[in-house]
Amino acid sequence: MPPPPLLIGTRGSPLALWQARHVQALLIEAHGLGEGEVGFSVITTSGDRIQGPLRYFGGKGLFTKEIDEALLSGAVDLAVHSLKDLPTFLPENIAIAAVLPRADVRDAFISPKAPSLAELPPGSVIGTSSLRRGAQLKRLRPDLRVIDFRGNVETRLRKLAGGQADATLLALAGLKRLGLASHATSVLSTDEMLPAVAQGAIGVTCRGDDAKTTSLLAALDDKTSATAVACERAFLARLDGSCRTPIAGLAEIDDGVLRFRGLILAPDGSEWHEIGLDGGAENAASIGTDAGEELLARAGPEFLASLA
Repeated sequence: MPPPPLLIGTRGSPLALWQARHVQALLIEAHGLGEGEVGFSVITTSGDRIQGPLRYFGGKGLFTKEIDEALLSGAVDLAVHSLKDLPTFLPENIAIAAVLPRADVRDAFISPKAPSLAELPPGSVIGTSSLRRGAQLKRLRPDLRVIDFRGNVETRLRKLAGGQADATLLALAGLKRLGLASHATSVLSTDEMLPAVAQGAIGVTCRGDDAKTTSLLAALDDKTSATAVACERAFLARLDGSCRTPIAGLAEIDDGVLRFRGLILAPDGSEWHEIGLDGGAENAASIGTDAGEELLARAGPEFLASLA
């Protein structure tokens, strides 16, 4: 009797399924597996069911809770996530076993009304479900009106086409993965719009005590991407970031040198604090933690308390 297939836990959105199929193909190629040896289990999460702003219901963990439960129970062997959706602190016995080569980290501006964010007429409505994007938008363009814009990539594009907003912002990586990059009116530089921690990265988790799956996933791990993401997640962890806190961070590695930029903002964009730290890539996690420490000192306890 053949062994049961290696099961991947995933959400059911088109982007989540693309990412899971991508990991499936990589595993098959890396280990010479047969098509039937890696399967899927589509799991509906609390985040998929909730219609209102997620920050009022628990934030990032809403997209992972049920998948984590399936992983810990043995119902699935590994799970594929957009790493920016993973909570900073994972449940006991769940580990990030692989970070795939990171895609474009930038945000795309999409609008039928203007060729760029700078040229969007005053008073225009821009839709986003991201506090990070919303706060940076209000910092750049306080004349714009920002509204909540939930749903997967296709849903948001339909809402925009239906006139519910004049523009929106979406991760360029997701658009490219879905073959929808042509919808991007323009692309914002990371100087204009600093990305979310781990934006553009796909992470694969498994049980920490599952040596077999951990070994299989090691072949998929991109060390440079994993190092950059470790720095960013350490920064987020030190700030105790949640979906109620507009936080952005980006680590870039060149010739062994890691350069990190971090940003924390008031939701209305009226106040912000930013930091840049460089160091050896081997010290990625400590650079992220130090950046968080310094930013906390700059902002002061009252700033974060006001966001709680």
